[in-house]
Amino acid sequence: MTGRVEVRGRDVAREAYRIETDAGAAFVPECLMASALRPGARPSHQDAYEWIAAHRTALARAVDRLARGDTPRPPYDILTLIEAR
Repeated sequence: MTGRVEVRGRDVAREAYRIETDAGAAFVPECLMASALRPGARPSHQDAYEWIAAHRTALARAVDRLARGDTPRPPYDILTLIEAR
């Protein structure tokens, strides 16, 4: 499962990137990326996009689980589902 994952921008207040998958949309906290890139630092947009691309399968799986009401496996359990309007 590769899954479609599109970045829909950054939410400054949440310090998270919005992603959209076939199962729904979610916020990916920057702290999840920072631990792999530069601990304690906010990732650049380029770093964030590359990290999301490298982890797209796990992110798509996590959003799918959230959309079904399940809890994703750590560390993806800190994603927040964006409810459809």
